[in-house]
Amino acid sequence: MNVQPGRFSEALCAAMRVMVGALFACHGAQKLFGVLGGKVMTGSPLMVAAGIIEFFGGILIAIGLLTRVAAFLASGEMAVGYFMNHAPNGFWPIQNKGEMAVVYCFVFLFIASFGSRSFSLDRALRRSLAKEGNDCSSRPVASGSPRAALRRESGKAVARLVYRGDSTRTATLL
Repeated sequence: MNVQPGRFSEALCAAMRVMVGALFACHGAQKLFGVLGGKVMTGSPLMVAAGIIEFFGGILIAIGLLTRVAAFLASGEMAVGYFMNHAPNGFWPIQNKGEMAVVYCFVFLFIASFGSRSFSLDRALRRSLAKEGNDCSSRPVASGSPRAALRRESGKAVARLVYRGDSTRTATLL
């Protein structure tokens, strides 16, 4: 079964990343600043750390900057939060009121796995570096590992993969 991504999948992934990141930042704002119906929770160093990860990590995820790192940290923070605060009250997340922690944990794990993709600052920075000629072919490569290069030739993006120096594969990207 060959499943192709839908026409709007990039835009919908970006919309999900922005919305989840913004909502997560709101949770951090509640903890750090006492806004949006929350109260300041800076009495415990663990809550301060959670507030910082939620607020700044949520912003980074929403704008798509350092997305993989921020999402991985946010996923870990939600796992710790779940097991410290919700799991002692029962096994099932619906029973212990921890379903949102579980959902956030796995959505952030998904985002950390797939990255920010389209409509992000990460992608914009990569494109600006590629325009300046800083492609990955200029970096040193360990012996025996594949080396990829992405270049513009005649207005088309051309990817070249060199493996162990004896074989080269070239593909023109649309």
